[in-house]
Amino acid sequence: MGHSNRPESVSSQTFPSRPESVASARRFVRSALEGVASEVAENAALLVSELVTNAVLHAATAVEVSVRLLDHTVRTEVSDLRPRRELVPQGHFPHATSGRGLKMAEQLASRYGVETGEDAKTVWCELWLDGGQPPPSGWRTAVPAASSPTRTVALVDLPGALYVASQQHCHSLLRELTLAAAAGKSFGVRPEDLVTAHDTNNVISACVAAEWEQQPSTPNFHTVRLAFPADAGPAVRTLRRVLDTAEEAARDERLLTLPALPQIRALSHWLLDELAGQLAGGPPTAWTVMPREPSASPLEPAPWDAGHATAGSTPTIAADDDNRIIAANGPAADMLGWQADELIGRRLTDLIPDHLRKRHVAAFASLLLTGRPRILGRSVPLPALHRDGRLVPVRLFIQTQETADGRPVFVAQLTPRTVLPPPSPYVPEEDRDEAAQAATGTREQGEPQEREQVSDQERGGPRESGASEAPALPDTPEHVTERSDSKAGGSVLERQLLLLADIRDALSGTTDLKEGLQRVCGILSRQLAGWCVVDLLDESGQLERVCVTHRGPESLPTEVSTGRLPALSESARGPLGRVLRGAGPLLLSETPPPHQSGTLLDTHYVELFERMAARSAVVAPLRARGAVFGALTLARTREEQPFTEADLPQVDALVRNLALGVEHARLYQESRQIAQRLQRSLLPVLPDLPHLEMAARYAPSSTAAQVGGDWYDSFVVPNGQTAVVIGDVSGHDLEAAVAMSQLRSMLRGIAVDRQEPPQEVLRRLDMANHSLDREATATCVYGLVEGPESGPWTLRHSSAGHLPPLLTTGEGDTSYLEGGMGLLLGMDPNMPRPGAEDPLPAHSTVLLYTDGLIERRDESLDVSMARLRRHTAPLAREPLDVFCDELLIGLSADSADDIALLAVRPVPAPDC
Repeated sequence: MGHSNRPESVSSQTFPSRPESVASARRFVRSALEGVASEVAENAALLVSELVTNAVLHAATAVEVSVRLLDHTVRTEVSDLRPRRELVPQGHFPHATSGRGLKMAEQLASRYGVETGEDAKTVWCELWLDGGQPPPSGWRTAVPAASSPTRTVALVDLPGALYVASQQHCHSLLRELTLAAAAGKSFGVRPEDLVTAHDTNNVISACVAAEWEQQPSTPNFHTVRLAFPADAGPAVRTLRRVLDTAEEAARDERLLTLPALPQIRALSHWLLDELAGQLAGGPPTAWTVMPREPSASPLEPAPWDAGHATAGSTPTIAADDDNRIIAANGPAADMLGWQADELIGRRLTDLIPDHLRKRHVAAFASLLLTGRPRILGRSVPLPALHRDGRLVPVRLFIQTQETADGRPVFVAQLTPRTVLPPPSPYVPEEDRDEAAQAATGTREQGEPQEREQVSDQERGGPRESGASEAPALPDTPEHVTERSDSKAGGSVLERQLLLLADIRDALSGTTDLKEGLQRVCGILSRQLAGWCVVDLLDESGQLERVCVTHRGPESLPTEVSTGRLPALSESARGPLGRVLRGAGPLLLSETPPPHQSGTLLDTHYVELFERMAARSAVVAPLRARGAVFGALTLARTREEQPFTEADLPQVDALVRNLALGVEHARLYQESRQIAQRLQRSLLPVLPDLPHLEMAARYAPSSTAAQVGGDWYDSFVVPNGQTAVVIGDVSGHDLEAAVAMSQLRSMLRGIAVDRQEPPQEVLRRLDMANHSLDREATATCVYGLVEGPESGPWTLRHSSAGHLPPLLTTGEGDTSYLEGGMGLLLGMDPNMPRPGAEDPLPAHSTVLLYTDGLIERRDESLDVSMARLRRHTAPLAREPLDVFCDELLIGLSADSADDIALLAVRPVPAPDC
């Protein structure tokens, strides 16, 4: 640059450490640059205001601002009296509400930097007016020098993205608290504690940032070791107290920042507790083993990837923090009667029934404003709204993810309550023997081992010389084992058996087949191959890729995803097509040649091979009952030892065991589908009566098999009285569902034929049940609502060991109707049964329910029943649909049992 020889113009002014100084400094800069181009003057004023803000917040000393003007350069300098407080640039998100100052300087200034002396620190920026190319510049940052001895603190499994979000939030809280204190609102925080909190938070940020700069990039979690001042324990505890105070003020809307979401709050507490505890001599505790509430999960918010949401087979819808849908997959759209692209941009309320919309808007606003969720991270039975207006019962599970710019995304999985997951697969004794033979490579004499290898010509040449004799597992870092030659055979066999056991445990550890396969693929991609892919054929012959996993820190490419594949045809000549028609296992030592790409499926598989950057692969069929129903692909990249023919026996043993587990799960699922159809057929249509409002709900267990013995019923007997029924047959399987259907049908027949008091109807039902099935036991409440349309009404009822009905008046008073209690059905059919009669005031609500709604493990029944009363009282005047759904939301999240409930409300005719 060619500067003129005119002496530079210098203006300086000192400002006190108060928020008002920011505006004063901005006016000073504009005055000093009077006559300079307005855009330059405004940029300089903006830079100074940001740097003065930083100095006021973090240095808390007097601030000197200088402006130097030459013909072609404007230089601003902001100095404070805390040279030991080094700059700590923050990771910047476009939507962040703090941490913008230094990032803004990087964007606006031609050059920038920091100079530190004995008594002061100066942050400077230059704006070049002639458009010349400035030399590189940057912040010289360092961990603040400790004035006392240090102690090493280990933060084990620190989640990277969650930590950044947590620190952003901490900076926002402290900034707002400082501004509030300047306005005279301290919220009980002493000024010296606020200064300590700022300093300590900056030290933490600087230490972690410096440590991360020295570490290689790793996915998700880091273990960082910080050299932290040994005497900083009290300061860390002060920071925690100050942040808790600020968080409470944010939840009460007394600060201009939103409160933290649960996982951010949980991480902040863990980090500060770890620092304070280890500085006091305690051991480290990893973040990944810390107990958390369901709403505070996951351990690390997954980075938002719309491709993963739209490619999955589970109905999934994602919304942003403006309550608008930003992604939806085909299964979700099909279930609700839409096209997936039609949902994008719509309000989430378009999929919520009318009676729940107001509650959803209030709950969503409460989550954003208070950070207190009600159903986040929990499985809750709720209705969704179909496009044609009907209700679709689903079980809703919502978790948060993070976009690249730090904004939350709420991802909801909607599991239909009429679709049943498979059970934990099992292996019968005879199949276990077969699996053991496969694992050890021993078979009965004469039993062939079906296998096909690709010829040298198809593989592209002979096997490489010097190739390994294919150990059972590659020597990856996770599985490097020292062994002598004399023990090699035993070690290989032991590792084979351990791998088979891991696969069995992965399949048996979940009720969802696809989740189990995902776990199996994860095990195989860690222990046996860099990539693992499973493709399955359904009953109609449609091929679906159900899981893809790989070893390594990178996310899966969007092109390598799960979902439907091109159809399998007889003309398919590629490896996958051949295996699905019975060939294999096949050994591939290079990308399948072009002549094997005769169909769309062949081309798709070649593209998969290329995207995996595979050097070698084994493709093996999954067989059961003499038929192939899927394929397993294991691939190794060029950084791994290639597969050889010696690997094929082990892969064959793996797929045989895997196929057994998958097939048993599928067989079990078929039986569950029978139970599903039975259960769906038994859910009654409630009678439509002018003087009785009625609503009912059934929600299968969120953790156990989704078929059980809970039922509700209502019908009008010939004399005009309205029968109401709730019952629960012991068990949660097809047998329980069948027993329930028998009891329900018998009860209906006896009640309609005899028209007797409830206790007599239950006595006859017990006798019939005892005669037909001496093993079945059940609880039941049978009641009759009596009275003309104009009232008054009474409820005559009898209970066979069931929980008592709950009466809630229109004014919100609650009481249990505990009369008429008798033995369970199936205990003693000759025992007399008591009855009871209770008045039903107009606009009161009688709730009949099963134990899954209220009972909790390790909790007394009295506590559970008291909680139900507390939940029903404020709902006394709500419509019955709202009444029932609110009870499910408030009480049934993650219930380990089925839930049935029936609500009845007598309402006088309008002219009465």
